[in-house]
Amino acid sequence: MVNQLWAPWRMEYILASKQAGCFLCDAAHAQIDRDHLVLQRRQHTFTLLNRYPYTNGHCMVVPYRHVSDLSDLTDAEQLELMQITRDCVTILRQTMGIHGANVGINLGEAAGAGLAEHLHIHIVPRWRGDTNFMPVMADTRVMPQSLLDTYDQLLPAFQLDSRPPAEPPCA
Repeated sequence: MVNQLWAPWRMEYILASKQAGCFLCDAAHAQIDRDHLVLQRRQHTFTLLNRYPYTNGHCMVVPYRHVSDLSDLTDAEQLELMQITRDCVTILRQTMGIHGANVGINLGEAAGAGLAEHLHIHIVPRWRGDTNFMPVMADTRVMPQSLLDTYDQLLPAFQLDSRPPAEPPCA
């Protein structure tokens, strides 16, 4: 007997036309943070959930300014990106019980950046034993929690330290 694994949320991503513009700038300008999965806003950066995550709790830390390279960041932006990345890992440990995290930046399309024009840091939660046969045999990941349930779980912890931006988003 063959069992079926349904992941219909992936079809939206596969079939969606790639929108012009920058989805990160759209999130920076969002009036309703939940619609763009924005968890936290700080002076120079904001944090949001990845809409097409590798694992539950997959976050991205993003400068408001639309820059593509580390050398384009101001010292204040660079410092805050790293501080928020550190804080994000701490929050994920406290709220989701992660055992580790993959933290990374894909600089340029050749490095795997899906959006090379707007720098962002990925924080991918990991748990001991979180790998199984599904990615190897079926090229499929099992997501045990819905995206909005993850958002609702994380939001209170992130909101404890949110601050309005010091500059217009995506300036």
